[in-house]
Amino acid sequence: MNTAKAIVLGAVAALATPAGLVAMEDSSVNGFQSWVSDHKGTTWSGESELWVDPTGNNAEISGATLSVGDDEIVYTWTYKGVEQSGELRWNGEVLQWKDSWHQAEGVDLALVSGHGSLIAAEYSYPAGTGPDWHWRIKLAERPDGTLVLQMTNIAPWGEEARAVRTVVRMSE
Repeated sequence: MNTAKAIVLGAVAALATPAGLVAMEDSSVNGFQSWVSDHKGTTWSGESELWVDPTGNNAEISGATLSVGDDEIVYTWTYKGVEQSGELRWNGEVLQWKDSWHQAEGVDLALVSGHGSLIAAEYSYPAGTGPDWHWRIKLAERPDGTLVLQMTNIAPWGEEARAVRTVVRMSE
């Protein structure tokens, strides 16, 4: 590739990238903790989708909140009129998750790299007598500042199914 073509392609890529786009591609909590530090004390509100339909066609939709603390992100949502809550907590490089509906006992998460979001992590869990299943959690910030908390259930053979998508905007 000649130099002029490389410069043009570089300029096109730079101009095509939305301003303020934030992606942490490393597999450490350090970049994520920096984002948290910048957003500590903020509260967010929006909607949460819970995918309980086995065909993946219908979601239960409810209001949702999310708040950013020193060492935790706490979220709430509702299922069949009952408020649920969950949290992501970290201590150094350890990230933990629990959720009143999905995972009442807290679990340690393994960080996932190459995810294009603020942070991504997962853990495995037993499902009957077969191989373990996996649960992935990602927190992403869209170019417009909206946060998306996404949870995915992953079958032993690699098929991914939507579980939760919470989309929130910072409260004024």
